[in-house]
Amino acid sequence: MRSIEGQSVLITGGGSGLGEATARYLAERGAKVTITGRRAVRIAEKAKEIGCRGIAGDVTNVDDRSAMVDAAVEYAGGRLDCLFNNAGNMVRGPVEQLEEHDLLDIFHANVVGAMMLTGLASPHLAQTEGLVLFVGSVHTQRAFPGASPYAATKAAVEALAKVYAAELGDRGIRVNCIIPGSVLTEINVRAGLVSEEEARSRYETLNTIQTIDRLGRGEDIAQAVAYFMEADFTTGTTLTVDGGMGLGVTREV
Repeated sequence: MRSIEGQSVLITGGGSGLGEATARYLAERGAKVTITGRRAVRIAEKAKEIGCRGIAGDVTNVDDRSAMVDAAVEYAGGRLDCLFNNAGNMVRGPVEQLEEHDLLDIFHANVVGAMMLTGLASPHLAQTEGLVLFVGSVHTQRAFPGASPYAATKAAVEALAKVYAAELGDRGIRVNCIIPGSVLTEINVRAGLVSEEEARSRYETLNTIQTIDRLGRGEDIAQAVAYFMEADFTTGTTLTVDGGMGLGVTREV
């Protein structure tokens, strides 16, 4: 089993939500963390607060992707141990109202960008026998009407984790996927076009379709990331961290 301390980690979408929580969790345990995101000021503020490296960038931009990998490698003295493909976007709506450009944008952000970044990172990860992590979603396990664009992208990255585990395994690179449940993050607020208070109120109703009576927290996902960083005999695996939402039960309250 590997130690988190000293590992070099690149986290996309690290300025908020799951990425920020994971960056904080790993930095506190001695990892050399680099976070990236599109909002330059936010990334700089969070990097200073967490005590890590921050670099502004968009995973859909070819030059930005190269800069992200280079920054993480340089920050850790020439190495990269983990790529956490966390950045993403969300589009919701009934199928007859979906716009093609929105679908292309979400696939670019959630799938294509992560694929290209994984390719860039793989030579460095091969040197450390490192790890690639994708973020799936409970939407692939439990169908929510109106969520087809997001669910489709998350089904894609679940498949990618298995394919890349097989493809990159002979280089010593492990590839896995984490499926979060009801963790309230900025992406959910933006996609729903509601206030944070209204979004939280809506999310709290999800407790009735979980077996655990609380909302998910960013730290829950960070702990799963930490497990994969330490577990050097685990690859091609999807780990569900959803409070039981994917079981399909309805809990009485």
